[in-house]
Amino acid sequence: MISFLGKKLQNPLVLASGILGNSADILARVHDAGCGLVTMKSIGPAPRDGHKNPTVIDMGGGMINAVGLPTPGYAHMDAEWQALANRKFPLNASIYGGSVEEFVRVARFVSDQGPDFIEINISCPNSDCHGMLFGVDEKSAFAVTSAVKKAIDVPLIAKLTPAAPDIGRIAKACEDAGADAICAINTAGPGMVIDIEAKMPVLAFKKGGLSGPMIKPIAVRCVYDIFAAVSIPVIGLGGITTGEDAVEMFMAGATLAGMGSAVRYRGIQVFDQVNQELNTWLAEHHTTRDAIIGTAHGSARADMGDRAGTTPFAAREDQKGTP
Repeated sequence: MISFLGKKLQNPLVLASGILGNSADILARVHDAGCGLVTMKSIGPAPRDGHKNPTVIDMGGGMINAVGLPTPGYAHMDAEWQALANRKFPLNASIYGGSVEEFVRVARFVSDQGPDFIEINISCPNSDCHGMLFGVDEKSAFAVTSAVKKAIDVPLIAKLTPAAPDIGRIAKACEDAGADAICAINTAGPGMVIDIEAKMPVLAFKKGGLSGPMIKPIAVRCVYDIFAAVSIPVIGLGGITTGEDAVEMFMAGATLAGMGSAVRYRGIQVFDQVNQELNTWLAEHHTTRDAIIGTAHGSARADMGDRAGTTPFAAREDQKGTP
């Protein structure tokens, strides 16, 4: 067991939002398959169908998708919340909105349902109305994070986009606004694939976000930059499919390692497999996860503080000023 923001997790692996997060039964199955923290599919302010098919394309080294944030809307999920009320696993609820007010409205309602964490998705690259606007601007990121933090009573995680010009500055703005942890990264992009015979984009939405092994170097760099900029824990995700990938992410500065596309490539058993691979690597190198967090930063790590995420979120200051 490990501690993260005052909550106990069976291991440091996280299910990324948007993958197998549609029902309480599936989330329980993922946890039983070896995942430490499961994340619900993003919940929005109103019913939304998402984009028409095709929405996901496997490109071999990863995937491109434009699912389009489908959601029943926070006010139409009574059965799901009832099913989750007696869960036996830690739950991260991902939310999104098209304005600060929408984020706050959804966050306040979702917080009352009792998730262990709330993750604000300010980083989606494949939606016109609920995209990554908030995640590429310091003031916007601060405004959403600050407003949501004041509206909820559970730890707050801000999920960031690699499209930010300086992701470290965005992460610092979120920390200053009261975020208890950072999650990075969301899918990279937007990108596009064109069918050269049909002479048109393959995705119905035309553009989409990239995920899977091909974006891991981007994710590792982003986590590295974030770790150097903030003093709160980082959930690192993007291209992790093996235990060695998780080690790399921890060395960049992540406290937890998230996976999404890996489920497509190795099945739901990937969580147990990666956890075993991680523990084997740590044993062979006579070390621990805590000991390797941030080690890629060299001697500078000594001045960066403790990122293990063991401090209860309520012990942090709510506000530190504006960027």
